[in-house]
Amino acid sequence: MDKQGFVSKVHRKKPHLKPMPRHIQKSNAGKSVVRSRVEHVFADQKSQMGLFVRTVGITRATMRIGLANIVYNMRRFLFLERLNASA
Repeated sequence: MDKQGFVSKVHRKKPHLKPMPRHIQKSNAGKSVVRSRVEHVFADQKSQMGLFVRTVGITRATMRIGLANIVYNMRRFLFLERLNASA
């Protein structure tokens, strides 16, 4: 990964029978922020929209996921617009 310029987004474990170093705690916390943002989108698509991709071909699957992303973004935009209008 280092050769390709990628950075690991996997949490690091606490050393056995030792306290977790502060820099690892901060690193894990930053990764958790990103993970929670992404997982909320997937959870919404799965529960609210019933997104379950069972198609023949990658093109159809890509299209279905793309449409679900558009619908999510529109719903989120409307929610934020209503939130700002009431404030």
